Amino acid sequence: MNSTTDTARNPLDRILVLEMVRVTEAAAVAASKLIGRGDEKAADAAAVEAMRQAFDELYMDGTVVIGEGERDEAPMLYIGEKVGGAPGKGPKIDIALDPLEGTTITAKAGPNSLAVLAAAGEGDLLNAPDVYMDKLAVGPGYPDGIIDLAKSPTENVKAVAKAKGVEPGEIIVCVLDRPRHADLIAELRALGCGVVLIGDGDVAGVIAVTDEDTTIDMYMGQGGAPEGVLAAAALRCVGGQFNGRLVFRNDDEKARAAKWGIEDLDRIYTRDDLVKGDCIFAATGVTSGSLLEGVKYRRNGKMTTESVVMRASSGTVRWIKGEHQAK
Repeated sequence: MNSTTDTARNPLDRILVLEMVRVTEAAAVAASKLIGRGDEKAADAAAVEAMRQAFDELYMDGTVVIGEGERDEAPMLYIGEKVGGAPGKGPKIDIALDPLEGTTITAKAGPNSLAVLAAAGEGDLLNAPDVYMDKLAVGPGYPDGIIDLAKSPTENVKAVAKAKGVEPGEIIVCVLDRPRHADLIAELRALGCGVVLIGDGDVAGVIAVTDEDTTIDMYMGQGGAPEGVLAAAALRCVGGQFNGRLVFRNDDEKARAAKWGIEDLDRIYTRDDLVKGDCIFAATGVTSGSLLEGVKYRRNGKMTTESVVMRASSGTVRWIKGEHQAK
C-alpha cells in the first residue's frame, strides 16, 4: 500500500482519533467550572475558548462548517473560521462543533450537557447556516428508508412499529420539551406512545436511539441544525437513520442559506446527505447523563472525565475515562 496516496485520499488518517478527544475534554473541563453557576454565556464562552486553543495544537488545516453562529454573531468558532495549527500545510478537515451542547443544562447543573465535535474531509459535512432543523431519527437494524420526514409522526411510528413487530403504542419517542412540540406530543400520546421529554441536549437524545438500554426507539422534533449534523455524524459511525429539514423563520435566515449555497429550502436531508465519507465523532460529558459521566473533581486534587469517540470507516467506538490534574 502506498501510504502517501492513502493519506491523500483520506485526510483523517493524519488526525489521530484521540486528538479529537483531547479537544472535547478541554472544552468540557473549562465549562465544568461553571456548572450550576447560573451563567449560560460564561459557561459557553469558557468552552469555546478552550476548544479553540486545543484545535490550534493540532497539525491540520481545519474549517468550521457548523459552529457558534456566523462571524458577525460569534467572536470565536464561527462558521467559516479556520482552526488548527497548520493552515495551508496540514490535511484539510471540515469541523462541526458545539463546545457546550446544553448551556442551560450546565448553568442549572442538569443532566446530559456535552462538549461535542465531528470531523470529516473537506466538503463532507453540510455547510449550513445556524438555523433550526426538523429532525427524525431511528436506531440501527431497520430497512433503509423506514423513516420519512415528509410523512406524519403517526405514519413514521406505525412504520417503525411494524418493522419491530410491535404495536405503535409500544414505541418510545424522545422529544425536546418545548411549547412548539405540544401538537407532536399530543399526537404521539394519542397513539399510546411513551414520550421521553428532555429539557435540552438533543445530540444525546438522538444518539439514545442507538442504545437499547435507553429503550428509546425514535427521536422527533425541532432543534438546532448544528446539533442535527453532529448527531448525524454519530449515527454514521454506529448505525441508525436520520432525516433533517432546515427551518427558516424569516427572510434573514433564508438569505443566510443562500450565502452557504443552499437553494432548495424544503429539502429533506438524510444522514448521508449531512455527513459523507469517513468521519470522526467525539464527545466529553460536562454534566452526567444517559450518554456520558460528567467532569468530576476529586479530593486528591484530580478530576475525571468520560468521553466517547467513534469513526465511521472502522465502526470503532471507544469509551475513554481520563484522570487529570485539577487546575
